Amino acid sequence: MPRRILLIDDDRLQFRYTQAQFKNFRADRYDLDWAETYEEGLAQLLSGDYRACLLDYQLGSRDGLELIREAVAKNCRTPIIFLTAESSENVDIQAMNLGALDYLIKGEITPRMLERSLRYALKLDETLGALRELATHDQLTGLLNRREFDRLLAEEVERSRRFGRPFALVLGDIDHFKEINDRHGHQAGDAVLQEVSRRMATGLRSVDRLARFGGEELAMILMETDRAAALEAAQRAGAELECAPIKANGGTNVRVTMSFGVAVMPQDADSVEALVAAADKALYAAKARGRNCAVAATSA
Repeated sequence: MPRRILLIDDDRLQFRYTQAQFKNFRADRYDLDWAETYEEGLAQLLSGDYRACLLDYQLGSRDGLELIREAVAKNCRTPIIFLTAESSENVDIQAMNLGALDYLIKGEITPRMLERSLRYALKLDETLGALRELATHDQLTGLLNRREFDRLLAEEVERSRRFGRPFALVLGDIDHFKEINDRHGHQAGDAVLQEVSRRMATGLRSVDRLARFGGEELAMILMETDRAAALEAAQRAGAELECAPIKANGGTNVRVTMSFGVAVMPQDADSVEALVAAADKALYAAKARGRNCAVAATSA
């Protein structure tokens, strides 16, 4: 199935020329879309609908370097191939430093060269994506890892400070996890962690975040959520675990429960450290109350 490529260039003739080059590719097949202006091109690039972008340096009163800078600042990860006729000005190197994956000199482009550049950019993008996944996700559960979660939590705390918008941090700990490992083995413990992660992720909205916080602890960031709604979300997650046992290695059924601590920004804390401490204290209170429950920071 053809893959969509975006050309951002203010010259219609360049679009027609690039279309003709695409038709002469030896192996790969792509659908080429065209954006004529900086604003239109940026909007289409940020849509996420394209596998790669061919970006011209000259875009009327603005330039492609500025567009790359703005796209990267808005977390665009679509691979960009920079097109320039200004080889003497080092704009090609500037483009690469800003985030472009390759560059081509307009007067020297052949169909074979363009096809190879697209293939290279797409392959490199896949490799970088895999590296980002390894850097930000836990290998066992597939959830966000602690480092990435800490980064996102810091961003949300700062957002809450600036705009006064609430969000909740929920820390969850699998009850008696050491006993599961001791009785059924570490492979069973891994299977339990994976299934608990899957069930908890199923109940979250797309804007929320779930991470492996450490060991058998998971953590949730619940956006635009007050204390009552966060407690309800934690209780739903606990009920989801209780509704059916988890099948571990060898077909063993393991019944799993979790304890949860809930803290809300800005009511319970004014910093990352204080928010984590408040949720952690509430989690310990849930454990002290017999486990398999959710406790808010104000009740801990």
